[in-house]
Amino acid sequence: MNLLYSNDRPGEYPQSWYAATAAKAPRTAPLSGEVRADVCVVGAGYTGLSAALHLAERGYDVVLLEAHRAGFGASGRNGGQLGSGQRQEQDTLERMLGREDARKLWHLAEEAKQLVRGLIDKHAIDCQLKPGIAWTGFRRSEVDHMHAYVELLQNRYGYDQIEALDRDAMHAICPSPAYVGGLLDHGAGHLHPLNFALGLARAATAAGVRLHENSAVRNITTGPQTLVETEHGKVQADHVILACNGYLGGLNAQVARRVMPINNFVIATRPLGEEAARVLTRDIAVADSKFVINYFRLSEDRRLLFGGGESYGYKFPRDIAALVRKPMRQIFPHLADVPIDYAWGGTLAITMKRLPYLARVAPNILSASGYSGHGVGTATHAGMLMAKAIAGQAEGFDTMARIPTAPFPGGPTLRTPLLTLAMTWFALRDRLGF
Repeated sequence: MNLLYSNDRPGEYPQSWYAATAAKAPRTAPLSGEVRADVCVVGAGYTGLSAALHLAERGYDVVLLEAHRAGFGASGRNGGQLGSGQRQEQDTLERMLGREDARKLWHLAEEAKQLVRGLIDKHAIDCQLKPGIAWTGFRRSEVDHMHAYVELLQNRYGYDQIEALDRDAMHAICPSPAYVGGLLDHGAGHLHPLNFALGLARAATAAGVRLHENSAVRNITTGPQTLVETEHGKVQADHVILACNGYLGGLNAQVARRVMPINNFVIATRPLGEEAARVLTRDIAVADSKFVINYFRLSEDRRLLFGGGESYGYKFPRDIAALVRKPMRQIFPHLADVPIDYAWGGTLAITMKRLPYLARVAPNILSASGYSGHGVGTATHAGMLMAKAIAGQAEGFDTMARIPTAPFPGGPTLRTPLLTLAMTWFALRDRLGF
């Protein structure tokens, strides 16, 4: 079974609120025949679109292949949160990598946020970018940890755009009875993720990128001239970039051993009107402290966009709305019976340490994936880093590539059952409040 076609119609976006409100984008023709390019990029999500755009701006001839539509995968379905730092906290990175590399990763992450903002401004991408993400805790111990982390970022990293929130300050922003405090990161933000992806696609094609949608890659033959094959065409290229994330399939075994696809789900309620003030009093996004994280924000038309729940394997659950309504009801009991207008799933990818996996998998093939739910900034930035590496400026790429990324245990047969078992345990801890 292939994740590209397990839950979606070929060449169609899911029936999400994002797709319903996205800017209209013309389809591009599938690849046909044999073509030549300096670089072939596989996957038109944030990573591939950013890589292709930055390469074209440097004068490279780029062919970009997408199995469905630009922004079809996680890039067009996620919670839209542009977070600070990496997926792991800085003190964790210091223990893993040492303070010097941890500091480099912090600066790269700050560069990622600025890159997203800069691309939106430069290319006039209308994706409703707004500042502010709150992290919320259910227990006093979690809030104490968050407050200590605020102090660490302020004192050790000079990050002054973050503040600690006690119970009253948190409830003044997010009145949920479930939360007892947290933090507010003014330097983070949130946006319409599909419109951001489509804006990158327009910028890339305007820069000369040859984008071919409905062009799933079936085989890659490595060599000094790499051959990338689809059903109806071939690309001969000097360099290849793999930007497939959770949809890599069997294109590269080295990446597949280290990057695991998982599914996550989002709902959009009916417009809440005045009731929206009982969800959020400020136009920010929220993510909480559960291992199977809940994340939410209000849409432009005052719907609650709420993400929660995960599954492992190929198929999405039959009733996504019921799955996500359960954690939403725990956070906002007064919305227990609110009508849900949209419910959709998406496939992202994680690594063992929840840090991205960037690698040179062959002398002329680069890969970036495994953003672990932190991809809006990190994936866009990874695309730029790979473009710079191909152009001979590999410092940033090499820093990210030094992050140790162990393969998942069990090989291709057992890794999904083992992951499911581990995730089920963490989900149980969430429910029991450990």
